[in-house]
Amino acid sequence: MIKPGRKDIRIGITEQSSKYQDLEKMSVRELIEGINREDAHIHKAVKKALPQIEKLIEQIVLRMRKGGRVFYIGSGTSGRLGVLDASELPPTFGVPDNMVIGLISGGDKALRKSVEKAEDDPERAWVELKPFTPTDLDTVIGIAASGTTPYVVGGLERASKEGLLTGCITCNPASPVAKAAEIAVEAVVGPEFLTGSTRMKAGTAQKMILNMITTSLMIKLGKVKGNKMVNMQLTNNKLIRRGIRIIMEELPLDAEDALDLLLKHRSVRLAIENWRRENS
Repeated sequence: MIKPGRKDIRIGITEQSSKYQDLEKMSVRELIEGINREDAHIHKAVKKALPQIEKLIEQIVLRMRKGGRVFYIGSGTSGRLGVLDASELPPTFGVPDNMVIGLISGGDKALRKSVEKAEDDPERAWVELKPFTPTDLDTVIGIAASGTTPYVVGGLERASKEGLLTGCITCNPASPVAKAAEIAVEAVVGPEFLTGSTRMKAGTAQKMILNMITTSLMIKLGKVKGNKMVNMQLTNNKLIRRGIRIIMEELPLDAEDALDLLLKHRSVRLAIENWRRENS
């Protein structure tokens, strides 16, 4: 157990007291209206951070085109959001599962249950990154609502020393995490409706930014055609039906022929490309 000094008890914006009082006395309608009112601040905060988000994406694209990867490092909600975003890319865009990798302090068991003190070790993130043999083509993005998490700060500092591009997503301005990152994305959403519960506004802002980063990356890397996920993995009936619709929109085929073509090639992109090649 740490003994906090004066500098330890200074609080950032994400830890400041909610402007809503006596929550337990509110009706359900009052609670959800208050939460909704606070949520309205999120997109404005993210909009202000767009220049930094753009810069980070453009730098990552340059590296990924040469074979670079992206690593997310985070703790608690922030770590879970990084793992979630990384895990959704292979089925959505048909990319290898080692292109974007999410690491959470405490390991995979921390996805479901908090691991005591895991986030307090500043050396741990690099220890967990090393087995992936990171290179200067790779990028490490630290995700930390508070901007103070030692696991994230230490990981970014070491990654930077090793020559990797470093970025961060945080919700406090001028934080240690932002200082450790080459490109800092700061979405300052203000105090939470429930004091300190950064799974709320801060978590939503982080998720929005992660969506922007990886969706833009996949588009710029050629994993999308028009506005369609032509590289998606056909892992269930819903996605097969989506694939049929895409093929029918692109080619003069009915549903039955589109399905036959899709099952033959097991890929929307390959189905369309091969049909056009054979019928040109």
